[in-house]
Amino acid sequence: MRGIVASGTVVLVILGIGNHLWWLAAVALLYLYATRGRRSPGTPPPGAGTPPPPDSYRAYRERRDRQARWERRYRREHPFEARRQEREKSR
Repeated sequence: MRGIVASGTVVLVILGIGNHLWWLAAVALLYLYATRGRRSPGTPPPGAGTPPPPDSYRAYRERRDRQARWERRYRREHPFEARRQEREKSR
């Protein structure tokens, strides 16, 4: 995103040599990016990362059980990797 804004600003400044309206467009682009385009580095965009809370306890249990099945299957299919992860986790 920064690269797009930076290159767009450079293009608008170069075009602004002959027409000052392009300079205003470059300033407006930088202003919009500074106020609305940036997020703090530690916050993910909405909807990314953790799933939304469950609608009901039943949905929560279904997801939890499905995750447990996947974890058991992984440990069964990758026993050496699962043991290594357990060793690292216990340290």
